[in-house]
Amino acid sequence: MDGFERIDGTVAQHWAPLSPVYTGIRGLCPRCGKGHIFDGFLAVRDACEVCGLNYAFADPADGPAVFVQLFACIPGVIFIIMLQIMAQPPWWVHFLTGVPVLILTTILPLRPIKGWLIAAQYTNKAQEAGTTKLWDELHRQKD
Repeated sequence: MDGFERIDGTVAQHWAPLSPVYTGIRGLCPRCGKGHIFDGFLAVRDACEVCGLNYAFADPADGPAVFVQLFACIPGVIFIIMLQIMAQPPWWVHFLTGVPVLILTTILPLRPIKGWLIAAQYTNKAQEAGTTKLWDELHRQKD
């Protein structure tokens, strides 16, 4: 059987390891690479529609926002400061240029970063201490 192996009378699917960067940035399931992580812009699905992976483990918390604040906002703020230093434009120029730059550098990276963090959680089996039994229950292979 293609992709399946018989173990103690049961059939279990084997999944090739996938890169969390590849799957996460594209919002694909970290196990099969075909289903999707997101249901909407940032809402995480309950499970993968292809392989059935339960996404209950997925909790990137404030990680995406921290990465965006630390790395993506810096070019936007530097742009606004350099605009002020070099051209000293009126406030409305800052509004018309700075607001779109800040929105683009903060909102657009959120989804790929959140997907990457969720995929990395799955790949590295990241969990709270003492939750090994819960991890095993969530990722038990279905017959």
